[in-house]
Amino acid sequence: MGCCSSAAQSSKREWKPLEDHSCTDVPWLLLFILFCIGMGFICGFSIATGAAARLLSGYDSYGNICGQKNVKVEGIVNSGLDLTHKKYVFFLDPCNIDLVHQKIKSIALCVSACPRKELKTLADIQKFAETNGSSLCSYELQPSEYTTDPRAAKLCPKYPVPESAPIPFFHRCAPVNISCYAKFAEALITFVSDSSVLHRLISGVMTSKEIIMGLCLLSLVLSMILMVIIRYISRVLVWILTILVILGSLGGTGVLWWLYAKQRMSASGLETQIAKDNLQALLIYAIAATVFTVILFLIMLIMRKRVALTIALFHVAGKVFIHLPLLVFQPFWTFFVLILFWTYWITVLLFLGTTGSPVPNEEGFVEFRMSGPLKYMWWYHVVGLIWISEFILACQQMTVAGAVVTYYFTREKRNLPLTPILASVSRLVCYHLGTVAKGSFIITLVKIPRMILMYIHTQLKGKENACARCMLKACICCLWCLEKCLTYLNQNAYTATAINSTNFCTSAKDAFVILVENALRVAAINTVGDFMLFLGKVLIVCSTGLAGIMLLNYQRDYTIWVLPLIIVCLFAFLVAHCFLSIYEMVVDVLFLCFAIDTKYNDGSPGREFYMDKVLMEFVENSRKSMKEAGRGGGAEGRELKPMDNYGAMKSREA
Repeated sequence: MGCCSSAAQSSKREWKPLEDHSCTDVPWLLLFILFCIGMGFICGFSIATGAAARLLSGYDSYGNICGQKNVKVEGIVNSGLDLTHKKYVFFLDPCNIDLVHQKIKSIALCVSACPRKELKTLADIQKFAETNGSSLCSYELQPSEYTTDPRAAKLCPKYPVPESAPIPFFHRCAPVNISCYAKFAEALITFVSDSSVLHRLISGVMTSKEIIMGLCLLSLVLSMILMVIIRYISRVLVWILTILVILGSLGGTGVLWWLYAKQRMSASGLETQIAKDNLQALLIYAIAATVFTVILFLIMLIMRKRVALTIALFHVAGKVFIHLPLLVFQPFWTFFVLILFWTYWITVLLFLGTTGSPVPNEEGFVEFRMSGPLKYMWWYHVVGLIWISEFILACQQMTVAGAVVTYYFTREKRNLPLTPILASVSRLVCYHLGTVAKGSFIITLVKIPRMILMYIHTQLKGKENACARCMLKACICCLWCLEKCLTYLNQNAYTATAINSTNFCTSAKDAFVILVENALRVAAINTVGDFMLFLGKVLIVCSTGLAGIMLLNYQRDYTIWVLPLIIVCLFAFLVAHCFLSIYEMVVDVLFLCFAIDTKYNDGSPGREFYMDKVLMEFVENSRKSMKEAGRGGGAEGRELKPMDNYGAMKSREA
C-alpha cells in the first residue's frame, strides 16, 4: 500500500511543490472507515442491549432498572419489580468503596426520593419512609418493620444516613458532604494524612476560582506574546541561551574543582570514612563535569555555523504566523475535537461496563457480564481510542504542514490564498486522509505494546525480580524512543505529502533522505531550537506561578493555596506547550522546505529559489564563508555548490 515504489524511481523524481494533487493511501482510508464503523457498532450494541438505560436510569443489586417495569431474572429474588415510581438509586453504605475493583461495595436499591437531611436512627429512617413514601431499606421489609424486625441491621442503610442529592442525568443519590470519601481520597493522595488538609485544599480551590481563571488567561496571553517576541529577537535570544549554557557549564565545573581542592587541602589523617567518600565523590563529579563541558564546547564549536540557520528559521516562522494568523488557534480546534471524541469514548465505555446478560454473583446479587467474543469488545474500543486520537493529532500536523508549504512555495506572498489554513484542510479532506490514517496507525502499533508492558509492570510491581524489572523498563524506554522517532518522521512525511501528493511510505522515504543529507543541521535545530522553546515554556510557567503567588498571598480566606498554584502552573505549561509546539512544527516544516529548495534549485532562470530574504542571506553568507575557506568536501559545500546566481535569486524573492 504505497511501499512498493523503487528507490531508483524516488531518486529520479524531482520535487514539484503544489503542482499536482492526487488521492494518497486510499486503501488505508477505507480501512480506517471500516474501523470507525466497528466503533459505531460497539456503541449501537451497548445501547441496543439496554446498557444505556441501566447507565442513565441506574439499576439496583437485583438487576431492576429504576423508573420502569422489569423482567424477572431466574434465580434472583426481588427481581422483575415494577419500579415506575422509584427513579433514584440509593446505596445502603455509599462510603464502603472497594479500591481494588474500583466500585461501591453496597446494596443498591431504587427509591422514590433521596434523603435531603441526615437520618441518625432507624426511627428517622422509618419516619422518612412514612412521610416521603421512599423506603430506604430492602424491598422485603415494610416501613412499619424497620424498628422491630431483627433483619433491619443488614437490610437497612448504615446510619447515620448522610444527606444526599441526586446526580444530574444519572439518578444516583450521592452524599452532599464528601467527608465520607476521605479514606478513598487519602488512598489516591498519599501525602494527605489528615482529612482536614484535604478539606482546606478543596476550599482553597473553590474560594480562589476567579484568581485561577485569571491566571490561566494570563498564561494564554503570555504564550501569544512570547511567540511574537521570538520572531523579533530570535537572533539575540539563541546566542544568549547558547552563551549562558556554556558559561553555566564552565562555572559549575569550576565550582566542583574548587570544592574538591578546598576539601583536599583541609583533609587530615583523622578524617572519617564519610569525609573520604565525599572527597572521592567530588572528584568523580568534577571529572564528569569537565568531560561534559569539553564535549558541549566541541559540539557548539562544530555547530556554530548551523546555529545561524536555526535563527533564520525562527525568524521566518514568526513571519509565517503574521501571514497565517489562524495557525495560532489550531491547537484550540484540535483540543476541542479531542474533547468531543474522548467524551464519546468514555460514554461508550460506561455503556460497555453495564452491558451483558444478568448473572448471579457469589453474594446472590446480579452482575451484568458479556460472554463469548463480545467480552473482548473493550479491547477494540481501547485501540480505537489510541488510533483515532493519533489520527486527530496527525490531521493537525498535516494541516499545519500544508499551510506552511503553501506559504513557502508561493513566490509572491500577496498571491497567497485568502485562508491558507482552510485551503490546507480542504486538501487534507479531499486527498490525504488515507496518509494520515496510515501514519497514525504506525504510531498506534508502537503505543499499544508499550501500554501493555506498562500495565504488566504495574501489576507485577513488587513481585518480579530485579532482572525482569530492568528488562521491562528497558523495553518500555526503547518503545518510547521509537515512538518519538516515528512521530518526527511522520511529521516530515506529512510535509512531503503536502508538497508532492505522494503516498505515505514514498513521502517518508523522500523526507528521510533529505534529513540524512542535512543531519548536522537537523541536530542543531532539534537541540538549540527545542532547548530555546523549552526555556520559553519554563519562562511562562515561572511568570504565571510568580503572579499566582503574589495574588494568592493576599487571600486570607483559607490557609493552603498549594493546589490552586499547582493547577495554574500545570495549565500554564499545557498552554505554552500547545502554542510553542505549533511554533516548533512550523520550524520543522520550514527546514524541510528549505532543504528541498537548496537541493533542487540554484537561482538560475527557471530554477529560482522560493526561500525568504532571511534564508537567502544565510545561504549567501554560507557561500562566502565556503569561498573564503576554500573548496572543501564538507556537507555544507555540497549543499551550496550550485548557487551561482544570487542576483537572480534576490530579484525573485517574495
